[in-house]
Amino acid sequence: MPFTSLVARLPFPSAAVQRAVGIAAVLAQALIGVTGSIVRVTGSGLGCPTWPECVAGSLVPVNHPGIHALNQWIEFGNRMLTGAVILVAAVAVVTAWRVQIDHPSRTRLVKLAWTMPGGVVLQAVVGGLTVLAKLEWWTVAIHFLATTPLVWLAVLLLRAFREGDEPARPLVPAAGRGILVALAVVMWLVLAAGTTVTGAGPHSGDLNTHRLAVPVEALAQVHGGLLVLYLLLLAVFGLHLMRIGAPKSLWRHYTVVWVVALAQGALGSLQYALGVPEAMVSFHVLGAMTVIVATASLWTAGRDRGPVTSLTAAPRELTAA
Repeated sequence: MPFTSLVARLPFPSAAVQRAVGIAAVLAQALIGVTGSIVRVTGSGLGCPTWPECVAGSLVPVNHPGIHALNQWIEFGNRMLTGAVILVAAVAVVTAWRVQIDHPSRTRLVKLAWTMPGGVVLQAVVGGLTVLAKLEWWTVAIHFLATTPLVWLAVLLLRAFREGDEPARPLVPAAGRGILVALAVVMWLVLAAGTTVTGAGPHSGDLNTHRLAVPVEALAQVHGGLLVLYLLLLAVFGLHLMRIGAPKSLWRHYTVVWVVALAQGALGSLQYALGVPEAMVSFHVLGAMTVIVATASLWTAGRDRGPVTSLTAAPRELTAA
């Protein structure tokens, strides 16, 4: 393939470059969710009231009756950030592809890398439909939730750059793996419940957007209750790690999840007590992304795929003169 030959001419990415690309993918996928919350709390969701244009007849913000220029540029800026995320995703694909050229067994790495641009394009379409639906609360919820598996996959990609391609060997018995699965499922239930609190809350992204007609207090209780369930499962998993004598690396990831989850819970409680101030909403979304990263990291730490063999270029065969 012509493009493969072009990629093959690129320098082989060093271990540091591979790690940096993986980290960049995680940060890009997580931060686009945070900037989306900034759009919402500033009431800029319909600063560009159509899609893919900003306003009818123009791809960029222009003077428009009834739309403040600042709201236009906040929403437009968030759309432009999507371009930066796509760039990072493209770099991830090229990096993984270049690694596979020298190490053909690294097909899983390339597949994970391709989920980055594919997911971003899908998210852009979902975002456009959200705007066209005038920010109906359930479309905003879908837009946010669609980001969460991309963050999870980015963590898997980062890990894949630093591990081998052997069949996954679990480091915890079947019971522990079941707890990890339940932990991941409940985490997404917590996130989904959080979107309903947002849907009924004061920050809609636009003053004229329909809200979820359910008392915020009741939804917040469901959200908080699911977080408690998440923490209980995390505690049970810790007892399981004690029983099996888990390795230090697994304990380290486990501790990080506790720190992040407790901080996120405290932040959410404070946010609710203060009446959901705008700035704290974005910090709470950042906390949610951090919980996803920590939980996904714990997930990857629970199995071993053997040593990585693709941190250096494959040796070249010498040809006869």
